[in-house]
Amino acid sequence: MSVPAAQNAPETASGTARGKGPVGVAVIGAGNISKQYLDNLTVFPDLKVLVIADLFEDAAAARAKEYGIPEWGGVEKALNHPDVEIIVNLTIPAAHVEVATAAVNAGKHVWTEKPFSLDRDSGLGLLKTADAAGIRLGTAPDTFLGAGLQTARRLIERGDIGTPLTAMTTFQTPGPESWHPNPAFLFQYGAGPLFDMGPYYLTALVQTFGSVRKVAAIGSKAKEVRVIGSGPKLGEEFTVDVPTHVSAMAQFEGGQSSHSVFSFESPRQRMGFVEITGTEATISLPDPNYFTGDIKLWRAGDEDWTVVPATGPANGRGMGVLDMARSLRAGVPHRATGNLAYHVLDTMVSISESVESGTFVNVESSAPESPALPEDWDPTASTL
Repeated sequence: MSVPAAQNAPETASGTARGKGPVGVAVIGAGNISKQYLDNLTVFPDLKVLVIADLFEDAAAARAKEYGIPEWGGVEKALNHPDVEIIVNLTIPAAHVEVATAAVNAGKHVWTEKPFSLDRDSGLGLLKTADAAGIRLGTAPDTFLGAGLQTARRLIERGDIGTPLTAMTTFQTPGPESWHPNPAFLFQYGAGPLFDMGPYYLTALVQTFGSVRKVAAIGSKAKEVRVIGSGPKLGEEFTVDVPTHVSAMAQFEGGQSSHSVFSFESPRQRMGFVEITGTEATISLPDPNYFTGDIKLWRAGDEDWTVVPATGPANGRGMGVLDMARSLRAGVPHRATGNLAYHVLDTMVSISESVESGTFVNVESSAPESPALPEDWDPTASTL
């Protein structure tokens, strides 16, 4: 289904990187998530991490020492480095667009942690700025590139469940304040269970059903104030600004539908539940927050689930950066694009608007189809 160009800005897939060999990378943001990325970015042969930067330069220096990164400093250090081709933006959600725009203006391709942005206007503005500059945008989650969801995709496309019809997803926890050392930002505008975890589940659904066309949702907030339960800020209180329980329905472009729960209000943890029902069978996907996990199939007449092991690469966070780098060199589209991330963002904003209005909200953007990742795609191979 076509949409107005202003709501579905094109994204360049051309423009090969400068030179040959490993693609130069700089990481901006030396917080908790940087360790998960750097564990992989520093060992993938087709990438070379040249700089790590942070507003707190001591934090950047510590990460540089930990991972053997040759240079560190403030944000400008990363933006101005002549050999950096991709900026990996691991800042807090409120800074994602500002940092990504600065990187685009510096002529760097950008990989950004989720969410892509906090609102439609800034996200669409970033897409247009990057497109005008011939710059690529990539955005988490890249978990859909892992063996778990890619194996499930192959089964669905092979016809193992017949025609996909409906889906249910559930994410429920008591809330991250019990374990996160600095959790307040996860309860502020642009976060909460919907914006924090929604990208994983909604991306998995969009990969199966295509673009979302309309949503309806209700939301609630059990507590106005929460208390940090661990770490150096133990016992400190913070204000909750967003709904901490959201129940959402979605209808997709082909008529399929889904129901999803995103909650920081459940004493019982239920995470990673994604079931897709087709005309012939039901498939249970692995947790979309992870890169692997068994797939289960239930066919009519079965007494129990049939377990299908995942096959393919499952190296973890950073696979999307690597796919972006290899695609950049080859001059072909990468898979975890800014347009895909914008559509997921547009869907989440629409869900939030439905919570506030109590009505169905149309989703105007569309997501491009992401080509399947070859089963033998090897992150540990030197291909450049």
